[in-house]
Amino acid sequence: MEDDKRFFKGFLCGLCVTAVLGLAAYFISGEIVNSKLFDPGQESQEETSQKEKQSEEILKLDDGKVLKKIDEIEDVINQYYLNEADADLVETQLYKGLVKGLEDPYSNYYTKEEMEQLQESNAGTYSGIGAVMMQDKVTKLITIARCYDGFGAAEAGILPGDILYKVENQDVSGLDLNQVVALIKEKKDGTVNLELKREGSEEPVKAEVKVGAVEMPTVSSEMLDNKIGYIAISEFDGVTEKQFSNALEKLQGESMEKLIIDLRNNPGGVLQVACKMLDQILPEGLIVYTEDKYGNKKEYKSDAEHQFTKPMVILVNGNSASASEVFAGAVKDYGLGTLVGTTTFGKGIVQGYKALSDGTTLKLTIEKYYTPKGNNIHGVGIDPDVEVKLDESLEKKVVLNHEEDNQLQKAISVLEKK
Repeated sequence: MEDDKRFFKGFLCGLCVTAVLGLAAYFISGEIVNSKLFDPGQESQEETSQKEKQSEEILKLDDGKVLKKIDEIEDVINQYYLNEADADLVETQLYKGLVKGLEDPYSNYYTKEEMEQLQESNAGTYSGIGAVMMQDKVTKLITIARCYDGFGAAEAGILPGDILYKVENQDVSGLDLNQVVALIKEKKDGTVNLELKREGSEEPVKAEVKVGAVEMPTVSSEMLDNKIGYIAISEFDGVTEKQFSNALEKLQGESMEKLIIDLRNNPGGVLQVACKMLDQILPEGLIVYTEDKYGNKKEYKSDAEHQFTKPMVILVNGNSASASEVFAGAVKDYGLGTLVGTTTFGKGIVQGYKALSDGTTLKLTIEKYYTPKGNNIHGVGIDPDVEVKLDESLEKKVVLNHEEDNQLQKAISVLEKK
């Protein structure tokens, strides 16, 4: 359930490119074809050997024909191409193209460097300044959307709405967001000098910002009126389980009587993390199971140590995908809570990594997953128990306050009747 995080993250919508400065990669808003990796774990040598024996040949290229075609294309390039060519980049794109030919948006080929970035991203701890940025596709302007408390950007006084236009005296107003992120990350464990434009100020805002380890806040929580606890989960990363446990414990310590878990715009995450969080809610039993092309199943179970018994609502929408659907599907199948919102995205397939001999990595779709009642929701999604669409006027807003959020207000009204 993983990807290179060039897919939808739920921070923003509309015609923007977003990045979290604290992430190794960048995000592109609007692309929600995948979330993050379901790590199937390490296979034993016996399991690998068994699968090799069972393996059916679904792809067999004519190597001679392919090599001949490559030679022919190389000759034409060498004779007529005007610009310089990077042979390593061309080779990499050949491999990426081979996987792309499967026409599976979830399968990919990663260079060693890309894989290292992905692993860093999955952990939920990054090198950066702790700011979410967005870039307008037309104007290329880069705007600060959010600063996380306790990290470099917030400590330096950078504010949401500031427009970034210089990094270390270099004008970045025409650069792509990923290039700007790379410039800032060059100052790892140091400081970076930024210049920004702020509404209402004629003079540029200059800030010396600390670059360092940032633990991505993937969970936020608060107590609403009438002792209703609220926990929003933006994704399921390595740090999310602990953040969720802390939030749940804090709310219970404040005499929480009911709970809303908000999974809207959550593209998914690491399966094991979602399962560990569900283990704090579900009774003893099956959480989810996966099945590969050979019929081999893998079950993930909860124990009897924890179970949340208070009234609960899970908020979902069309951007709740992958691990979010595992979470919502388990709660729904056990009848432990009410799903409110709109039908989820519908990603019920699993990706796995295979390290190649040269340090590169292949990611392929290898399994389907099923909810406790045996439902595979791929291409279908999970329907809410109470359907309510977000008001159209709110769809392009980056931040919603609770009072105007009609889906949240519906969730509250559902709980007040319990």
